Amino acid sequence: MSTIQRIALFLTIIGAINWGLIGFFGFNLVESLFGDGTTLSRIIYSLVGIAGLINLGLLFKTSNEAERSPEARPTR
Repeated sequence: MSTIQRIALFLTIIGAINWGLIGFFGFNLVESLFGDGTTLSRIIYSLVGIAGLINLGLLFKTSNEAERSPEARPTR
């Protein structure tokens, strides 16, 4: 897994946790930390959305492609 994919996965997990907090408790962590509708909040939501799109590519990547990728090869 590349560094970009790891960052995207981290941001996607943050977004999932935020949505879980909204669903279970009605608490939006991003808005409480950075304000409702602020530029910084919008940037964070945008980054999480882009990360989700990057991870969407991982969903359709076959296991054979993952094995052939340079990141999956063991170093000697």
